[in-house]
Amino acid sequence: MKIAYASDTGRMRTDNQDYVSVFINQSGIQLAIVADGVGGQNGGDVAATMAVSHIGNQWEQARITTVDDAKQWLVNHINSENDTIVQTAQRYHTLNGMATTLVVAVIFANEMVVANIGDSRAYVIRQKQMRQLTTDHNLANELLQEGAITQDEAVTHPGRHLITRQLGVTEDSKADLFAISIQPDDYILMTTDGMPKHISDEEILQIILAAPEISQAVTQLITLTNEAGGSDNVTVLIGHQESEVN
Repeated sequence: MKIAYASDTGRMRTDNQDYVSVFINQSGIQLAIVADGVGGQNGGDVAATMAVSHIGNQWEQARITTVDDAKQWLVNHINSENDTIVQTAQRYHTLNGMATTLVVAVIFANEMVVANIGDSRAYVIRQKQMRQLTTDHNLANELLQEGAITQDEAVTHPGRHLITRQLGVTEDSKADLFAISIQPDDYILMTTDGMPKHISDEEILQIILAAPEISQAVTQLITLTNEAGGSDNVTVLIGHQESEVN
């Protein structure tokens, strides 16, 4: 899959606590990963960097070739990284409370395994339709699922800023995990919550489909996010499955 990505501090923050990268294992299988640090001065950037670099470096040493093995690998390494972040935060008082969201995709020729914890998102675009694959782990979405608030209320509810699941802080690091098929001409989109705060799904879809190159779509989405307010760090990763060959 052809992949392009970028990250930006935004207009309101002084530092960037997002982290993004792509790694390839010993069998030539791609892993794309996006993290958004939580904890402000307490090291959210450290947690995000740790999660991406540790999981990515371990993937480069792996020889995973099947979806089932990828699922188990992700569970094991997400849990292990959670322990590492918690232990590091306990060791250094300046990092106390640090955590990160995480969305990661293992991309095979015809399938993709996705894991997420927190409110960073993964989408798939197929036949000019965009669908969010992940569920936001925040208070607003939990209230929405319980029927306590409406979809319109969830968009502006203050609970959308309160993460209910994250990597770090506690020993519980349960990530959502699932697999989907990949078809020729599919796009995947992975992003931290900085972009959806300012741009609608319809705008995102139009920009991706209209751009001659996915790298241009990444740049345009970040620019538009900042022009719309840029209240947070923003990270965008787009993948395009141009054929059935990985």
